[in-house]
Amino acid sequence: MKKRVGVLALQGDVREHSRAIQKSGALSVSVRRQEDLASIDALIIPGGESTTIGKLLRIFELIDPLKKSISDGLPVFGTCAGMILLAKDVIDGSHDQETIGTMDITVRRNAFGRQVDSFEKPLDLSNIGAGSVTAVFIRAPWIEKQGSNVQTLASVESGHESRRESHIVLARQDRQLAASFHPEILEGQRYEVHEYFIREVAS
Repeated sequence: MKKRVGVLALQGDVREHSRAIQKSGALSVSVRRQEDLASIDALIIPGGESTTIGKLLRIFELIDPLKKSISDGLPVFGTCAGMILLAKDVIDGSHDQETIGTMDITVRRNAFGRQVDSFEKPLDLSNIGAGSVTAVFIRAPWIEKQGSNVQTLASVESGHESRRESHIVLARQDRQLAASFHPEILEGQRYEVHEYFIREVAS
């Protein structure tokens, strides 16, 4: 039986994640209300605007049920804004930034710069059973700190040649996966990060 993978459908790349889920061999389900959580095997929190999604979670009375579901073992994958929403702490967040806070990471918001600083970069993801994936970073965060129970899966370097720094852009904590980039965007590529989430994290 195919897994039912929900996409939080309040704002952001909902359609793109739904397509990636279906291409990865699972069923896509839109999640907008608390009762939708009971019908899914896993959840994706898409990229978008993290402050807006946080406010909508509160308006739709979803933030506390989400915290409980994830804490009780619901597999979850947060991409870009979704990574920020999973984080316990956010650096450079808005004054009213609210997160679900179930993943033991500190995230720096807009870490790579503004919209005009968006970029693509190949990532070697052989450690998750994937090949080289072209990762798309759009106003992307990175993980500044992580707990001892968080596994680093991919990093990228930034800065000038004299001072290069490595930043975590893909990490896993038990049944939670978080990516700085948008694995749902590029047409024509295999959705290998989605496949890993469905096959391994949500197993």
